[in-house]
Amino acid sequence: MSQQTNQKRDGLTLVYTGHGKGKTTSSLGLALRGIGRGFKVKIYQFIKSPERTYGEQIALKKLGVEMVQLGVGFTWTKTPEEHREALKIGWPKAKEAVMSGEYDLVILDELNNALAINKFPIDDVLPLNEVIELIKNKPSHVHLVITGRDAKQEIKDIADLVSVIEPEKHYYNEGVPAVKGIEF
Repeated sequence: MSQQTNQKRDGLTLVYTGHGKGKTTSSLGLALRGIGRGFKVKIYQFIKSPERTYGEQIALKKLGVEMVQLGVGFTWTKTPEEHREALKIGWPKAKEAVMSGEYDLVILDELNNALAINKFPIDDVLPLNEVIELIKNKPSHVHLVITGRDAKQEIKDIADLVSVIEPEKHYYNEGVPAVKGIEF
């Protein structure tokens, strides 16, 4: 637990969702703020693959924060079986980190994306009811951040904050591909 153990506080659940750019970026801003205040932070990414390197991962490592990629990449790049296996292995790890109480802030990046998968069954490897139970029963000091498109209404209903980020304009629509240092 952090240096602030003598200060009573209740952990919040924050959800960043929508189809606009900035959900992960918002959560990383919270991580940076928390680190500055002495929080112990852990980040799990449910879609991104450990086979790639991400700028935020490099920076956070320098700050002593572990960011773990649990996924195998975009849903169209691997087979449903590969995605299901990744979720089956990854979800218990993330759940354990939240429930351990070891961290002050846990970010479950792209969890909403994983829960919204409809190309193959996921409820047996990433059950929505377990996510809801996690939110309701997490240690009282733990701040939990859940990001990704298409947040389930059940999660939004019990969250303390829901921010919906919607695009108004994006350079991707003008043919600009992902930009190093901006998207990855």
